[in-house]
Amino acid sequence: MQDKESTEEIFTNSVEPVLDVHERPKPAQWLLLSSQHLFAMFGATVLVPFLTGLPISAALIASGVGTLIYILITKGQIPAYLGSSFAFILPITIALGANSLGEVLTALFFSGVLYVIIGLIIRMFGTDWLMNLLPPVVVGPVIMVIGLGLAPVAVDMAMYTDSGNQEGYSMLYIFVAAMTLTITICASIFLRGVLSLIPVLIGIVGGYISAILVGIVDFTGIIETGWFVTPDVHLPFVSYDPTWNVGLMIVMLPIVFVTVSEHIGHQMVINKIVGRNFFKKPGLHRSLIGDGVSTMFSSIIGGPPTTTYGENIGVLAITRIFSVWVIGGAGVLAIILGFIGKFTAVVQSIPTPVMGGVSILLFGIIASSGLRMLIDEQVNLDSKRNLVIASVILVIGIGKAHLDFTIGDIPFNLEGMALAAVAGILLNAILPKEAPVRDE
Repeated sequence: MQDKESTEEIFTNSVEPVLDVHERPKPAQWLLLSSQHLFAMFGATVLVPFLTGLPISAALIASGVGTLIYILITKGQIPAYLGSSFAFILPITIALGANSLGEVLTALFFSGVLYVIIGLIIRMFGTDWLMNLLPPVVVGPVIMVIGLGLAPVAVDMAMYTDSGNQEGYSMLYIFVAAMTLTITICASIFLRGVLSLIPVLIGIVGGYISAILVGIVDFTGIIETGWFVTPDVHLPFVSYDPTWNVGLMIVMLPIVFVTVSEHIGHQMVINKIVGRNFFKKPGLHRSLIGDGVSTMFSSIIGGPPTTTYGENIGVLAITRIFSVWVIGGAGVLAIILGFIGKFTAVVQSIPTPVMGGVSILLFGIIASSGLRMLIDEQVNLDSKRNLVIASVILVIGIGKAHLDFTIGDIPFNLEGMALAAVAGILLNAILPKEAPVRDE
């Protein structure tokens, strides 16, 4: 545990802001400043619906509206942008292959409900129970499973014209994916300033150009789509019937604990950058509830769950512009993009090897961030207890172990990452803690 002085330093070690949280920019600057946040979140937010098959326009609208909901619930006191969550990519993809859209979106809705419940419990009892339930030795390996579990998806998109079908092996696709990956890596390492925050977007643009040059981009959809169209959203009782699938809900809900841990980590970084204790005011519970309500709204219109974005936190750190007005402006711009048909058509025309090339880096970074958590939190893997928990989580998750059973007439299926998270939580609760070894 940190002492009082080091804890206070987390919230006071910041630089003088250019625009503080409640300051509104001049109209001439507002569009430019909000556009920076739009670009920072864009590549990752669009990639999630691209991979899962959910509508891109719905994800953009959910991201924008969700951010505005978050600002409202947190009383306009926390400058955080909400985008599509990567943690749910694999569960959504698998679930849509075996379940109806209504069942999947209903399960995602209750993931948001669980967020809200956790926020309310934190409001009443604090955060110690959550930290005991989800220590770094559990969360770190689960995050690694998220990234490594998605690795085959990225590689298939980069290699095959028909994902997973080896008869579609294509050197042309591999070339485009390699070009995209190279551009993304170079942008990430060599660019400075605001450009260093959008390597994914730069990589996608560069990869798209290379795909055009080798002739694998189909422009038909762009030509046939109008400029302004009704966004492709799935509304309950119109596009789908909300359907209870308790087994599917149980698969989705453990992932919430991982994203909650990620959310808390993001809030700690924002606290340090802005120099305020947002855990105290407006409160971590409000932040989590805002994220949960945003996820609930997203599932209602057919979008993926949302989460706070590290890319946008990076923009805060570099620009020192903490204004929630700027963050809200980025949300409005995302909503507008959801109604521009040409824009959505361009995104949908991006060939799979372009997204595959970007995903190789992104999914690897997710896995590496789990490893980084273990290192940063100084998790001792010489401890047999810690080694057992981490090992079991990794093998169950990456090996895609699954449990299929029924209770009464209700089918249950725990697979891969969800089962790994449950196993990690149970092992952490059951295994006795080892006494610290004293120096002679």
